[in-house]
Amino acid sequence: MTESSDRRITLARIEEAERAIDPVYLRTPQYVNESLSDLLGARLILKVETVNPIRSFKGRGATWLVRNLATRDRIMCASAGNFGQAMAWSCRAAGVPITIYASVNANPLKIERMRAFGAEVILAGEDFDAAKAAGKAAAAAQGIRFVEDSLDPEPTEGAGTMGLELARFGEEFDALVVPLGNGAMLAGVATAIRALRPNVRIVAVQSSGAPAMTESMLSGTLVTHERIDTIADGIGVRQPVPQALDDLKGLVQDYLLVPDSVTLEAMRLYHLHAGLVVEPSGGVGLGAIMAHRGLFAGQRVATIVCGGNLTAAQMKEWLG
Repeated sequence: MTESSDRRITLARIEEAERAIDPVYLRTPQYVNESLSDLLGARLILKVETVNPIRSFKGRGATWLVRNLATRDRIMCASAGNFGQAMAWSCRAAGVPITIYASVNANPLKIERMRAFGAEVILAGEDFDAAKAAGKAAAAAQGIRFVEDSLDPEPTEGAGTMGLELARFGEEFDALVVPLGNGAMLAGVATAIRALRPNVRIVAVQSSGAPAMTESMLSGTLVTHERIDTIADGIGVRQPVPQALDDLKGLVQDYLLVPDSVTLEAMRLYHLHAGLVVEPSGGVGLGAIMAHRGLFAGQRVATIVCGGNLTAAQMKEWLG
């Protein structure tokens, strides 16, 4: 596929990012899980992004973003948890001070790890979007740069390196199922796959309790919600970023919604059949394949296990 000159996210920049990202986040495991394949009636290829210092894919885009900073002055960002961990880890390595805004209801393990990596963490607002608004206001008042996942291009470009790696997988596959939060992962991965494996069907998955991005893409208008209701905090977005919606145009064939009950079952199946501890945001891809088996029956399907940060209490409650 020839890249359109008016697209913000390009294959060339994704390839450039791959050459600069810390190797600890690259070349993650991708393999066929035969046990889950037998259970689903589809050949399931897993790409596992949980075996790294922050247990999620976000380190790819964060290290690329920090490498592109013009100065080493303090920056700010907001996070539901994994992007904040990635930024804290990357900023510590580069000697860049960072303040991270997170919701008062954010995963306490993720907050603890942000602070352990050296970030100042400020809790504000009932959810991610409220925390982001508070962080933006504070950054503007103090004259500090606020970096934003899916608005700044580097997190999307960094995430796209997963698409480069999947395109090198040793066999063909028919569909790629990707969790959809603020759109950075999906837009990056889909850009690379569209260019390198154009016959693969791209499927986006959100929690049915946080469908704003899906509704926005399907309606062609910006849809926001007053609240969300999902355990999948990493993809719980109420207010889409318009630039992220633009980045996704023309890349995705299907949008699917998954209830938390199915996501929980997917997490348990990952634990049982793959030995993986997976957070809800990482489980929705398998959940979509389970909930919509007719769409994937007999096909070769890849999905990204994008995060694995659970507290001890969550593991006990959700994984038994």
